[in-house]
Amino acid sequence: MSARLKVAVVGAGGRMGSAACRAVDAAEDLELVARVHRDDPMDAAGGADVAVVLSVPDAAPAQVDWCVRSGVHAVVGTTGWTDERLDAVREALGPQPATGVLVAPNFAVGAVLAMRFAAQAARFYESVEVVELHHPDKVDAPSGTAARTARVVAEARRAAGLGPSPDATTSALEGARGADVDGVRVHSVRLRGLVAHEEVLLGGPGEQLTIRHDSFDRESFMPGVLLAVRRVADHPGLLVGLEHLMDLDG
Repeated sequence: MSARLKVAVVGAGGRMGSAACRAVDAAEDLELVARVHRDDPMDAAGGADVAVVLSVPDAAPAQVDWCVRSGVHAVVGTTGWTDERLDAVREALGPQPATGVLVAPNFAVGAVLAMRFAAQAARFYESVEVVELHHPDKVDAPSGTAARTARVVAEARRAAGLGPSPDATTSALEGARGADVDGVRVHSVRLRGLVAHEEVLLGGPGEQLTIRHDSFDRESFMPGVLLAVRRVADHPGLLVGLEHLMDLDG
């Protein structure tokens, strides 16, 4: 029997971190070697092959940098990854060509598929907007998933030669039309009782297509987390999005 992959969970005290610890513990091919909490030093993860980073946006860049410098592969579910932060990860990876980092806006397989379907559909419709709905304890808006969805939709529309969605609005309260993410409007809802939900609304003359994904429990993210843990070492460098590990073009 081959040796089990050693895994550390950073942010182990949070809801996602706690679920990840349970999922790793239950996997026969994985060994949970460290639960790293908010005030713990990252050296606690030093015995791991892979670190799952599920902390907070302000802490995650330094934690991922520690992983890269230490030769520990990183699977990152924390949001807040700007282009500048991703560029810093790429720079840190330069001297560590064997180390892999995966930053995933969403680990739910259905959410990744919804993004892919939305990108495929976007070139056929005149209008598109994104609505994301989360619990009110979420600290960022729009969600990383919604921002990522808007960007892949915008890229698909540009490739198809489509311009911006039509919008005759000339007067509006601040925020009424949502955030502009690469030319796609994104609306955020925060409501007690929700977990993580997204709708992509696509409209054309006489019809509307709605692509919706719902996560009712954080367990929905665990198959994606485990997939990433098992495969991140096979992809040195930086990957953004779980879709790169899902063989969707196979």
